[in-house]
Amino acid sequence: MKKALKIVGIIIGVMLLFIVGFASYVGITGIPKYEVKKVDLKVEITPERVAQGQKIASMECIACHAGEDGKLTGRLLVELPTEFGTVYSQNITSDNEKGIGTWTDGEIYYLLRTGVKRDGQYIPPYMAKFANASDEDLYSVIAWLRSDKVQPTSEEVPESSPSFLAKFLSHVAFKPLPFPEKPIPQPDTNNVIEHGKYLANAVYNCYPCHSADFKTMNDLVPEKTGGFYGGGNKMPNMKGELITTSNLTFDETGIADYTEDEFIQAVKYGKKRNGQLTRFPMFPHIQLTDKEVLAIYAYLKTVPKIKNKIEG
Repeated sequence: MKKALKIVGIIIGVMLLFIVGFASYVGITGIPKYEVKKVDLKVEITPERVAQGQKIASMECIACHAGEDGKLTGRLLVELPTEFGTVYSQNITSDNEKGIGTWTDGEIYYLLRTGVKRDGQYIPPYMAKFANASDEDLYSVIAWLRSDKVQPTSEEVPESSPSFLAKFLSHVAFKPLPFPEKPIPQPDTNNVIEHGKYLANAVYNCYPCHSADFKTMNDLVPEKTGGFYGGGNKMPNMKGELITTSNLTFDETGIADYTEDEFIQAVKYGKKRNGQLTRFPMFPHIQLTDKEVLAIYAYLKTVPKIKNKIEG
């Protein structure tokens, strides 16, 4: 009996030693770095691409990277749960020193796809990745970044201070997304449900906020995200108050009673059916067409219902 207890004690001791050692390693090394694949890419800048890139960026990039003056110098992401640490978005203007002016189109494209910067630094899930977006849409974002719509500025924000949790999850759970092995085409806009799925999951990233928790999100296969579109994710507003995200499934506790027009009013103009306005970090998406919003509406009807009544 004593021998058995001794063996158990040794095993527990070794396990504790491993845990302490791994925790120290995570704390010291921080967010891991990865090898970067060289991507030969030169995006042709056309008015059509700039316009489409600006549309996507207005809902995906500008919201996080615009400072108080509107310039894309980065800001403190107050809407990010504090458990991830103190996180700043970065300067994404064409400034050569503080921004991404010296980045190649291929380096920007690789970051948008995988979440890995040109120096190999991985950016955890608080930056949107576009694993399933079409090549053309990402080319449009790059064209917009290269255009005169984004003026260079040398302003910069402090470095982020990710929490131990963010560092730990980046070692064991959050990993760079695989670089696509083949081109990703534009969606079939005549297939309303598939188009809505593409807009909601691949480009405008509705599911991370409107699912259960950022820690369970799956960028590669969004449907595997915990509580997919069932809401309940708690996000701080500008005052630090926690706002619980809405259930967007067509359950009676979600949006089953929403008409198409009411859904358009909520998504495009921030007007909920009860007369209230949506609150930050949700914001109006006036850049979307009614057709695009209704495609998202049609897709959400196909998402498995989740019974989750969100108070308030």
